[in-house]
Amino acid sequence: MRLEFLKIIIFCIFITFTNESISLENKILFKINNEIVSTIDLYNETKYLTLLNANLANLEKKRIYEISKNSLIREKIKEIELLKNYKNLDIDEKYFDQLMNNYSVKMGFNNVNNFVKNIEANGLDVETIKKKIKIELYWNQLILKKFLKDVKIDKEKIEEDLKKNLTQAELLLSEIVFNIDKKSDLKNKFELIKQDIATKGFSNAALIHGVSDSSNNGGKLGWIKLSSLNSKIKNQITKIDVGKFSNPIVVPGGFLILKIEDQREVKKNLDLNKEIQLTVNEKTNEQLNKLSIVYFNKVKKDIEINAF
Repeated sequence: MRLEFLKIIIFCIFITFTNESISLENKILFKINNEIVSTIDLYNETKYLTLLNANLANLEKKRIYEISKNSLIREKIKEIELLKNYKNLDIDEKYFDQLMNNYSVKMGFNNVNNFVKNIEANGLDVETIKKKIKIELYWNQLILKKFLKDVKIDKEKIEEDLKKNLTQAELLLSEIVFNIDKKSDLKNKFELIKQDIATKGFSNAALIHGVSDSSNNGGKLGWIKLSSLNSKIKNQITKIDVGKFSNPIVVPGGFLILKIEDQREVKKNLDLNKEIQLTVNEKTNEQLNKLSIVYFNKVKKDIEINAF
C-alpha cells in the first residue's frame, strides 16, 4: 500500500509542478553542456530521492521539482568533471558488490536483494542506481586525489585530548549548508531558512536549501564526537541546547547551520590507537567534505546550463 501511495504522489508531482499541466512525455528540460536532462530523468530522480527520504513527499510540488532538478544538476556536473579525469567509471565487480551490500544496509535493508526488490517495486532502474553510486564513489576518489595532501591533522593533539577525558560528549547533528550570491543576502536567506524550519521542520528545510550531499538525507550527519569538531564550530555548537540550531557559520563553500538533535556522554573503554585513527578519519572526512563543496562550486562556474 505504501508503494502505491508513493507512486501516486510522484505522478501528481509531475502533472502539477506549476499551475499549468505538464505532460509525462519525454521532453528536454535543460542541457548541461552537451548532456540532456529530460522530464523522465527528473521523474526518476524524484522517485529516487523519495526512496532516500520519505519526507520529500510532504513538501510543496514546486519545492520537490527544484530539489530534484538541483540533485540531477549536481550529479551531471560531477559526471562531466569525472570523465575529464577518468577514462570510464568502471569498478571491479566483486568490490562493487560489496559496496552495494554496504549501501543496502545503510538504507535499512537486510541485504542487497531486498534493496533491489524495493528499487524495482518503486519503478526504478537498478542500473541507474548503480551509476549514481559509482559517480559518488569516483567523486570521492577524485577529491581524495586532489586534496588529501591539503588535509592537516594534529595526531599528537588528538592523542593528548583522548587521554585527558574518560568520557566524551557525542552530538546527534543535522546540517544545512547553503550558498548566497552576495554577503548582503545572508540575513534574508537565514530568515527564509528559519521560516521553513519553523513551518516544515529542519529535515525538510535541509532538502529545500541544502547544497551538500547530506541534504538528500534531510541533513542528517549522525553521532559526531564533540572533540572532532574544529574550534569555530565547537564554539558555536556548545552555545545551543538540544533541539535548537546555530546561526550561520562561515565554512569553505558557503554557510553552515547545525542542529543538535540529541546528545550523550559515552564512557571510554579506550583502544587508544583505534580511537586516534577514528578521530583522524572523522576530521579528515570533515575537511574533505568542505573541500568537495569548494571544488564543486569552482567546477560549476565552467558549466553551461541551458533551459528549454
